[in-house]
Amino acid sequence: MTKPLSSQSLLITGIILVSINLRTSIASVGPLIPFIREDLGLSNGLAGFLTTLPLLTFATFSLFAPGIGKRLGMGRAVFLGVAILTAGVILRVLGGIELMLFGTALTGIGIVIANVLLIPLIKVRLPEKLGLMTALLATMMSLFAAIAVGMSVPIAVDWDFGWRGSLAFWAVFMVLAMILWIPQLQRPKASLTEVTDPAKNVWKSKLAWQITIFMGCQSVMYFTMVTWLPDMLISRGWTPAQAGFVSSMMQVISLLGSYFAPNFLIKLREQSGVVLTVGVAYVLGYAGLFIENELVTYASLGIVGICMGSSLSIAYTLIALRTAEDQTTAKLSAMVQSSGYYLAALGPFLFGVSLDLFDNWNVLIFFLLFFALAFTIFGMSAGRDRKI
Repeated sequence: MTKPLSSQSLLITGIILVSINLRTSIASVGPLIPFIREDLGLSNGLAGFLTTLPLLTFATFSLFAPGIGKRLGMGRAVFLGVAILTAGVILRVLGGIELMLFGTALTGIGIVIANVLLIPLIKVRLPEKLGLMTALLATMMSLFAAIAVGMSVPIAVDWDFGWRGSLAFWAVFMVLAMILWIPQLQRPKASLTEVTDPAKNVWKSKLAWQITIFMGCQSVMYFTMVTWLPDMLISRGWTPAQAGFVSSMMQVISLLGSYFAPNFLIKLREQSGVVLTVGVAYVLGYAGLFIENELVTYASLGIVGICMGSSLSIAYTLIALRTAEDQTTAKLSAMVQSSGYYLAALGPFLFGVSLDLFDNWNVLIFFLLFFALAFTIFGMSAGRDRKI
């Protein structure tokens, strides 16, 4: 009894440590964009592309993640993903814009391998803890994204690390995750090759596409906000530290939604009502940003924060709830995170181009409102009780 419990505890600890690294490399960029833009001489569009690029590689390599997991075993594949992520985080701060872009692309590849495979890994190895582990996965991702947003400027300015040192700082946690994931390298038997049930063709499923677009909409909103909210607040007279702090607080509040949503969702026959509630709250939160009042801004971002956490957990939970076979879960996870993040990749870049063209921050709010409505429509359909 002791040995299995110890092995399970190590696995849970490893999953938590891997999950904390799946957003820090992207979230830490937003508050530092003014410094990076000035140092490297970037336009707003190219600055936004620094967040878009890892999403493009994320989306592209999502399709290969199940095959990597099948060949190496999911445990070894996740380790490989974190190793690639670490290399990218270090490389992107060692030179000019070319090395910055190359390293940033590597971070997307590393993230996607680990991110796609963690959901089926949890379903295969910890099926009795699906709700809890999905909650922990989403919560730790959001928590450390919030910490990265809030600490990026202080690390760069107050600790005198500069923007390069601030971005590289998060590699410490990635190395720690790799060290504590080592026990999982000896368990290739948990590879996807164990699964005997045939996978469904998710690309021909209407339900799979509804989940995918739903995931894409929530990702567009998240990554656009993380990238450009600090800059918007600075344009309204906030200091970089204040803008980073309130962006961080928004993500701390999101932990309420990300932790409690999965355990609540798996008890429901249908999740459409929850999606509608979150969608309406998104619209109210974004609309409040039209009012340039500090108290209203705090309240609006608090609402948006809870929605952001809830929507990520809903997306991950639907991947597991809408599939019967483990291989189908892995393939749906790859499809959702590939096609979904191609949509997400457009957000920061297109808004950066729009800002260059129109020089009006209200465009950001209208942009987010559009995706909030699409999120609600497709999420309500995906929330109905069906299987692919």
